[in-house]
Amino acid sequence: MNALRIVRLANFVTPVSGGLRTALHELGRGYLAAGHRPVLIVPGAHASDRETDQGRVITLPGPVLPGTGGYRVLTARRQLTEVLDALAPDRLEVSDRTTLRWTGEWARRRRIPAVMVSHETADGVLRTWGVPAAAAGRAADRLNRRSALAYARIVCTTEWAEREFRRIGARNVVRAPLGVDLVRYAPRRRDAAVRERYAAGADVLLLLASRLSVEKRPGTALDTLAALRDRGVKATLVVAGEGPLRAELTRRARARRLPAHFLGHVTGGDTLAGLQATADICLAPGPAETFGLSALEALACGTPVVVSATSALPEVIGSAGAAAADHGPAFADAVQRLLRRPEPERRAAARARAELFGWDRAVTAFLAAHDIASLPGIPHPAHHRDGALG
Repeated sequence: MNALRIVRLANFVTPVSGGLRTALHELGRGYLAAGHRPVLIVPGAHASDRETDQGRVITLPGPVLPGTGGYRVLTARRQLTEVLDALAPDRLEVSDRTTLRWTGEWARRRRIPAVMVSHETADGVLRTWGVPAAAAGRAADRLNRRSALAYARIVCTTEWAEREFRRIGARNVVRAPLGVDLVRYAPRRRDAAVRERYAAGADVLLLLASRLSVEKRPGTALDTLAALRDRGVKATLVVAGEGPLRAELTRRARARRLPAHFLGHVTGGDTLAGLQATADICLAPGPAETFGLSALEALACGTPVVVSATSALPEVIGSAGAAAADHGPAFADAVQRLLRRPEPERRAAARARAELFGWDRAVTAFLAAHDIASLPGIPHPAHHRDGALG
């Protein structure tokens, strides 16, 4: 099979963003390992063009979207068109259903197979921004019809994410799960020094690893902590992540005298893995999550997760965690249910669930969405071959 140039476009990616950046990086590495030529185009403060371990990465200048905490978008359509024409892709993969939807028509005119990856549900995001459910559903249906017409395929990572496209009768939807690095994120990352630093005097260490923005509902984590402490549970919370709500959340925690540690963006996957492996329970309160890489990373570290019952995460975590209604007391109930399970049992169940989601499986599924067969015998490259799994 000839090497194919797979050009990928994405907005809303920054050096401190989480799940989407991780997915783009791992898929690019997988495409490269499978013998293809991936090219990723993202917005940034300055133009650049470099070769990386995920293939070629082109950065085009893009303005900051106000109110998003630093997210940039590709708005120079003529410049992007010129770059795409020069690259002459064999396949196009777009991770933005709004400002970049026009690229589907660009690809269609040039007879280039193009897919759009749905990393969030349109109606879910609109609801988290306060749009009434009925209006959010109607707006999402209009947007999704245009997306389904613009691309040869729509890729969804979970059955939950598929539903809004099935609702409108779209027939070009395929499913491809994301994955987790099972070497980097492992129970062996548990660190007594980390626990002593953040949980001294507390019996329960909670972790929220999330972007601190409205659609992620990080305030639910503070409400969970408050509910647990009101019940006499000696719990503390570590918040790993940055975003536009950080200052407000910090003020709330201080005003309520909650033991919450705000770390900001945590650099290095090993450091984050240490936090995830050391926590007793991780929280994933985002109601519009279509997959939840951070939750899957926590499971790989052997730590169960409490997730929003209205998101796709119950489908991902299975019985290795618990789903809860979108408010603090319900999350606190779920935390206590998980803590009643013997620790070795709950941690083993978490790791076993994560082992179903290796990146090699994800890469194979995404290549299949492009009608590209995986080459046999080429494994997905792993990070940090410095120890055994588990």
